[in-house]
Amino acid sequence: MNERAGTYVQQPGGYKAFIPNPLPPDPAIEYDEELQSLLSQADRAIARLDGIVTVLPNPELFISMYVKKEALLSSQIEGTQASFEGVLEFEADMRPRDDLNEVKEVVNYIKALEYGIGHVAQAPANAHLFRELHRILIKGTRGSKKAPGEFRRTQNWVGPAGANVFEAQFVPPPAEQILAAMANLETFFNQENRMPPLVRIALIHAQFETIHPFIDGNGRIGRLLITFFLVTRKILSRPLLYISYYLKRNRADYYDLLMRVRNDGDWESWIKFFLRGIDQVSQEAALAAAEVIGLKQKLIDRLYENRFSSIYAVKLIDLLYAKPIINVKAITDELKISKESGNELVRRFETLGILRELTGKQRYKKYLFHEYTNIIARGTH
Repeated sequence: MNERAGTYVQQPGGYKAFIPNPLPPDPAIEYDEELQSLLSQADRAIARLDGIVTVLPNPELFISMYVKKEALLSSQIEGTQASFEGVLEFEADMRPRDDLNEVKEVVNYIKALEYGIGHVAQAPANAHLFRELHRILIKGTRGSKKAPGEFRRTQNWVGPAGANVFEAQFVPPPAEQILAAMANLETFFNQENRMPPLVRIALIHAQFETIHPFIDGNGRIGRLLITFFLVTRKILSRPLLYISYYLKRNRADYYDLLMRVRNDGDWESWIKFFLRGIDQVSQEAALAAAEVIGLKQKLIDRLYENRFSSIYAVKLIDLLYAKPIINVKAITDELKISKESGNELVRRFETLGILRELTGKQRYKKYLFHEYTNIIARGTH
């Protein structure tokens, strides 16, 4: 047992809880050749991603879709059974195909992310932010009775469903240790130092998951902090990097490496894993952005090839990026055209495979811009 990251301390109840050491680690992080190479690759990948956003036709719309994707993936890691289409349907005032309670968990994550971005743009990350994120995250969900917006006052633990504290895979620090541990984390988050930012946020995320300061929702809030830190440190100008895709694909390694930090003090292996994730998801997001740009031109070409290139048809393509689930009324209102013209546009767009009808109804039909949502939703199924 290496005590570089902290120590297991016997508790009055007969179990041992882990008490983390303050950040930064001591001895300091060892930057071997592999870690330096991974850091360089991750820095380059994230810079390219930040640059590609500037050439997107509607960057804010693309980002809002990516926010939904991250919210979904981060929630799926915790067992939420929702789909990207279900979230879009909920936002379009449709009855989602998924359990409404599952969808609400994803929607709350989106609200928490938006709240946090607004907070860190004006003030440092602090205990108020962490607690408010928790309140937003679990409001009206299955976890809503688990002390929303409050650091826990009881012992929690991580393990299989139904496991007791003695069967747990990991027991975080007892409740009376949380305020001191979170105060150190807050200081480390906000202080200026020479440690590379991507290494710092790897440490912050792991430390937050180790403290586990809430009864429920710790994984999701810990992943939110990654985005807030990167925006605060101006590594990203917009919140476009979401690592949950990588963590979901590598869930076993994710949990195993966090335990290696606690048990063996192996911060370096965790940081390398984290940097590989930053590199991969940066490249994947940049590729998705390029596909979105290419899709718009492909659709315009499809209109011209089928001799359907009216100004309203082109405007409808732009509108679909803003509203990927839409009905005829929204089209006629936005484009200021007659209902007959709106119906004809939709009919032609269905024939060309651009829109797909969702509801199966005779009236009040809604349509999905599926080629676009398929690009964004990749990896969520």
